[in-house]
Amino acid sequence: MPSFGTVLSPIGEIGVVSDGMAIRRVTWRSDPPPETDAEPDSLLAEALAQLTAYFDGALRNFDLPVDLGRQTDTTRAVLMALYETVGHGETLTYGGLARRSGTEVPARGIGAIMGANPVPIIVPCHRVVAGDGLGGYSGGAPGQGLVTKRWLLEHEGALPASLF
Repeated sequence: MPSFGTVLSPIGEIGVVSDGMAIRRVTWRSDPPPETDAEPDSLLAEALAQLTAYFDGALRNFDLPVDLGRQTDTTRAVLMALYETVGHGETLTYGGLARRSGTEVPARGIGAIMGANPVPIIVPCHRVVAGDGLGGYSGGAPGQGLVTKRWLLEHEGALPASLF
């Protein structure tokens, strides 16, 4: 049975689901999904510790196995290219990620794939930006996607701190 835990962060409470072999989900919610164990497995405990260290500024790269769930081969290729090649403090455009992943997905399609990412922050979809600005972001509290994306990029030093 998967286990669930949460970590408090500057962008809200983040929930994490682990099956003991891989991290399966990262969400902005504090209620456990149905059929999860309240007792954290060792991988979940490590994921929560790594997320805490990331938000404290002490961790730059996650070292966690992830399970992207059921995805098309193209979606998997794009998300894995992101996970494996776009590091802390870096950004890449939607089109740049399409090229890097070796797919023929147009930039708009890359945006849809980022929205389907089951493990945001760990698979850093916040690092994918538009050619002329931040682009979109579906993470964070409802209605706070771009505020969350900006905070994450500022936290990593990829954007100058906001004046507001």
